[in-house]
Amino acid sequence: MSEPTPRVSDTLAEVRTRNPLVHSITNLVAMDLGANVLLAVGASPVMAHAREEIDEIVSVVSALVVNIGTLDAGWVDSMEQAAAKAGEVGTPWVLDPVGVGATSYRNEVAARLTALQPAVIRGNGSEIVALAGAAKVGGTRGVDSAIESAEALDAARDLAQASQAVVAVTGSVDYVTDGTRVIAVANGVPEMAQVTAMGCALSGLVGACIGIGADTLRSTAHALAVYGVAGELAAQHAHGPGSLRMRMLDALTQLDSETLNEMASIDQ
Repeated sequence: MSEPTPRVSDTLAEVRTRNPLVHSITNLVAMDLGANVLLAVGASPVMAHAREEIDEIVSVVSALVVNIGTLDAGWVDSMEQAAAKAGEVGTPWVLDPVGVGATSYRNEVAARLTALQPAVIRGNGSEIVALAGAAKVGGTRGVDSAIESAEALDAARDLAQASQAVVAVTGSVDYVTDGTRVIAVANGVPEMAQVTAMGCALSGLVGACIGIGADTLRSTAHALAVYGVAGELAAQHAHGPGSLRMRMLDALTQLDSETLNEMASIDQ
């Protein structure tokens, strides 16, 4: 008899039970929120970028997250070293190609990191299209997307096939693909885009969920659903982006299995 398909609550429960350690080399804007989101779901964050300790840290963590939002030559060296070490020791890692498409340097760095075989690539529509090398339709606006997630789905499939990574393209509806299968997640609220680093912190949650060793495609979709449901709950009592950020952390901490399974909108 085959095993039942895990529910989204099963993934969150596993994260809370196993407390995965997630190493993030992330941008300066996202460090605080990213660390707090991981703590809120029951994971443990480590934020380190010194090359002298990269190999040791990547060797013991459950997952690595690399975010190129605030690039610096020294940090790029650390990112590439961490990704290479992750491949060597079998640590799954997430690439968040923030703002790719905006500059040639950012494009070069994102391409080099993609070649180091991330388990998951998560970005908005513009970023996924740019990284996939697809025809430009609008381009990026800083870290904002000028392309809806549905418009980027073909590029996401192409990128997944070329990189052998699961690709998550986020927007009003999120799509997760391994190049063949596609899972759609329709959770979240538009107000989440008004809080800086909200997407970057989501990549950390993806790291926590794939770090527990479950199916990468499904675990990524579950991470998006958890985050989106928490955003919907937070928005019910928020009065603006400041209180939404605070209530988002509370919602992630307090989220129970029954509510999560009832509200999660996952189409696969």
